[in-house]
Amino acid sequence: MMTSVPMMSLAQSSPQGNQAQNSTMQDWNTPPAGTEQAQAGYRDGIQAAKLDKLANRKIDAKSSFLYTHPPVKKGPARDAYLQNFVAGYQAAVQHGAAS
Repeated sequence: MMTSVPMMSLAQSSPQGNQAQNSTMQDWNTPPAGTEQAQAGYRDGIQAAKLDKLANRKIDAKSSFLYTHPPVKKGPARDAYLQNFVAGYQAAVQHGAAS
């Protein structure tokens, strides 16, 4: 009986089990492939959702400061930033990071 307890513990903390759990947790908050600006937009969206929740502001990506005043010059890079900002914001809200 004593030998089965450590084996169960090992099974629960096996590297394979942790990798599967970690990859599921990391999937939503890992920026999609793309330009540096697009990836920054995704990360900024996640942070903005968290900050909006903490400050009791409206949970809406398009009313967030970084959406209305993006740190990227006009053009395709800005469009990619904004698109990924919204995606990151929505991912954070969907996964409870902003609730």
